[in-house]
Amino acid sequence: MVLLDTAAKAVYTLPPDKLAKAIHLYHARTLAHFGDTAWMILALWLLVRSGVGARIRDWAEKCSGRAWVQGLIVGPAWLLILSLLGLPVAVLMHRVNLEYGISVEGWGMWLGDIAKSLGLTLVFGTLMLGVLYALMRHSKRWWLWLWLLALPVEVLGVYAVPVFIDPLFDHFSPLAQADPALAGDLERVAERGGLSIPPSRMFVMDASQKFTAPNAYVTGFGASKRVVVWDTTIQHVPTDEILAVYGHEQGHYVLEHIQKGLEFSAAMMLVFFWIGYRAMGWMVRRYGDAWKIRAVGDWASLGLLLLVVTVLSFVAEPIGNAFSRWEEHAADVYGQEVIHGLVPDAQATTVRSFQRLGEMWLDDPSPNRFVVFWTYSHPPTASRLESAVHYDPWRNGESPKYLTK
Repeated sequence: MVLLDTAAKAVYTLPPDKLAKAIHLYHARTLAHFGDTAWMILALWLLVRSGVGARIRDWAEKCSGRAWVQGLIVGPAWLLILSLLGLPVAVLMHRVNLEYGISVEGWGMWLGDIAKSLGLTLVFGTLMLGVLYALMRHSKRWWLWLWLLALPVEVLGVYAVPVFIDPLFDHFSPLAQADPALAGDLERVAERGGLSIPPSRMFVMDASQKFTAPNAYVTGFGASKRVVVWDTTIQHVPTDEILAVYGHEQGHYVLEHIQKGLEFSAAMMLVFFWIGYRAMGWMVRRYGDAWKIRAVGDWASLGLLLLVVTVLSFVAEPIGNAFSRWEEHAADVYGQEVIHGLVPDAQATTVRSFQRLGEMWLDDPSPNRFVVFWTYSHPPTASRLESAVHYDPWRNGESPKYLTK
């Protein structure tokens, strides 16, 4: 583990064996991320050009003359194709995570999670596509109506996921029952931040069935908002460092990052829905005859829609990740502030927690800046640790950024 010297010159480092693994894992993740995107775009483009969308539509029209019934055929067919296209990379990365000790989830359990995800995608994806294509057929401003409908649906999703979806994949139990002493310590952190988070909002997740590294997160909205601590965190991280990890998550809670994330997402959707609308219209006018797509609202255009969504999602990725990194840095600062006075040395504790997290997740100390810019939702571990080393307003009698008391 890293040690703080008297001048607080700590840096994130890894021993040679872990460093080699971290670099190899970093390259594998980067190649998988960009390679999977390139593969999805190429495959969808070839499927659209070869007229697969028109053939699926024709098959659906033979089964029924009703557009909504056709959607129950076309939607699941394309969603299944999309899932199958992404399966090879998912299998490869699970094997890599098993090999490097990041995951311990057996293939049976992993395939079960994949099947559950596919089932949810087919149900909710088909419903969403049915609504979208109904809007396309009945309004030229379908993108705006879709945006207006997406806003409450997104809020509902954020509210419902921790209550109804997450328990399908992992087991959660009240933290107060699993570790009463830790729950009491976390309540002290909440009180230090002037916040009342009842024990009913604190949960422990049985992550050790799948992962070896620690983690914690905040999720939900309104009455479903909660803080979740992985059991691997309780098993492998000292209490002081758990308070640092929790302080970070409490920062998301106090700084209203979920609400801000919803607002940011709404703005992003409005812009990219419009871009998607323009792109779909232009491509159907330009290539519709060759691809046998009659109109934007024709079920034959679904493959093209998925292609456009894939491209725009890739383009939007660095924008969303930049916003996420900003939130994560703010939560890091808050986390260091909120444990000040509750642990012997908040700065050293925060630094050690980043070092431990980096070692256990095998984070590369020197990732490529472009890769960070495009794909990282959190600042690199080295940057987070460096920020913690240099953030010490109490030393010079300055006021902390978020906690002035």
